[in-house]
Amino acid sequence: MAEMMRRWEMDAIGRERLALRERPIPSPGPHEVLVKVAAVALNHRDKMVAETGRGLPIAFPFTPGSDLAGAVVALGERATRFAVGDRVISTFTPDWVDGLRPGNARTPAYRTLGGYYPGVLAEYVALSEDWFVRAPLTLSDAEASTLPCAGLTAWFALVERAGIRAGQTVLIPSTGGVALFGLLIARAHGAEVIVSGDPGNRHRALALGADHYVDRHREDWLDAIYAVTGDRGVDHVLDVIGGSHLGKSVQLAAVGGHICQIGALEGFDVSAPAMPLMMKDVTIHGIGTGSHQGLENLVRAVDRTGLKPVIDRRYPLASLLCAFEHLDRGPFGKVVIEMA
Repeated sequence: MAEMMRRWEMDAIGRERLALRERPIPSPGPHEVLVKVAAVALNHRDKMVAETGRGLPIAFPFTPGSDLAGAVVALGERATRFAVGDRVISTFTPDWVDGLRPGNARTPAYRTLGGYYPGVLAEYVALSEDWFVRAPLTLSDAEASTLPCAGLTAWFALVERAGIRAGQTVLIPSTGGVALFGLLIARAHGAEVIVSGDPGNRHRALALGADHYVDRHREDWLDAIYAVTGDRGVDHVLDVIGGSHLGKSVQLAAVGGHICQIGALEGFDVSAPAMPLMMKDVTIHGIGTGSHQGLENLVRAVDRTGLKPVIDRRYPLASLLCAFEHLDRGPFGKVVIEMA
């Protein structure tokens, strides 16, 4: 094993402060494992942390990134969960094992990799063995790396919180990473799926199994979706947009419908009309990824159903800034950094 590795670091906030440096390969401590990283999937959040810090208590030098797939290459003292050679993926929120998310009313917990904790954009990482789960047998490393945040967020929202069932209708108002996972998971559960996005993505979304595709730029966007559902509305909205879009989600929700509020592409201050929210008995779920147990549930579902994540583009480790620019443009699915 080489003694040195490459790792992305920043010594201050700002995308321009990112630098790829050589560092010693870490040694795993007690209850830790050393993982040789094969792939890291990027999220918009990674770019936002690098650009603004998002108010997190970041210690410099800081390494961004949260979602890895790789193989265990060494065990620390008293590490027993994995064996050398096991393929693993990281957990986005390491402290959230199962049940309710940690935190309280005054201070919700947001202790994630690549934020509160150091990130994983490196050739090797040494972390607690409890911060990993076994990778799916049916996915490549690049595919598996997309599960810890985007895949788990869609799974936790639709399956473990909203309780999606066969025959229901789901609206996916985007074609990004979380959105396309929502499409695949909804289809695997026998739901009817309406996807909304740019016209150029229509054929790709339909090829993935969307039942309907609506141009998000249409002035009569709401009416178009009402027409698809015969005015009944949709049982589930995977709202990755935020801002005033929550109001549209409320308007489109069926009586007894569920809205999973996930993203904030249009802002963190959301707004919605109260009357349809109350009269239609709509439930809004605030979703911040999911638990360790939820990720293990997703891995089992992936292996049983053959679900395949959508990767728009793969970049080598040295091209992180180009990958961030791809995120700026809006990918169809996930953007992944590969080490090899």
